Amino acid sequence: MQLIDEPIQGVKILKPFVFEDVRGNFVKPFHEGLLAEHGIAMTVREEFFSTSSKNVLRGMHFQIPPHAHQKLIYCISGRVLDVLLDLRRSSPTFGHSVGIELSAANHHVLHLPVGIAHGFLSLQDQSCLVYKTDAVHAPQHDQGIRWDSFGFDWPADAPLISGRDLTHPLFPEFSSPF
Repeated sequence: MQLIDEPIQGVKILKPFVFEDVRGNFVKPFHEGLLAEHGIAMTVREEFFSTSSKNVLRGMHFQIPPHAHQKLIYCISGRVLDVLLDLRRSSPTFGHSVGIELSAANHHVLHLPVGIAHGFLSLQDQSCLVYKTDAVHAPQHDQGIRWDSFGFDWPADAPLISGRDLTHPLFPEFSSPF
């Protein structure tokens, strides 16, 4: 597993082991020891995936303490623009956002530490993201930031967004517990 970039302090983009031949490919996106070599200590407590049509925008999601969690995210089909927002008050990148393309073709794995809001725009039909978290989903601690309130330039004119995601508070009005 190779570190590609750290676009926001503590956020890591990793290239996992990939073996390809005429049959297709074999990808190892999770290996506890190799993640530890990059400073990532994570016990996976829950795993889930989402499949989205083109132009679906999901986010910006996170869980607050005491159920805050770190995540590993990767795309197994299609292509997404994954967007991150730093909510950690003591971080030099607090309030900064970044977009990273995840795809079935590039195999990149994102590690998000606690305090990073996450969302994405599906760039193709049937884009499937897998999420591994170190805490179980706690609905009463599940929160979000409105997708268009923190200055990120989403490449979509009229994205498809859930009613819930449209009601999240604006970033300037959010008091971060991180």
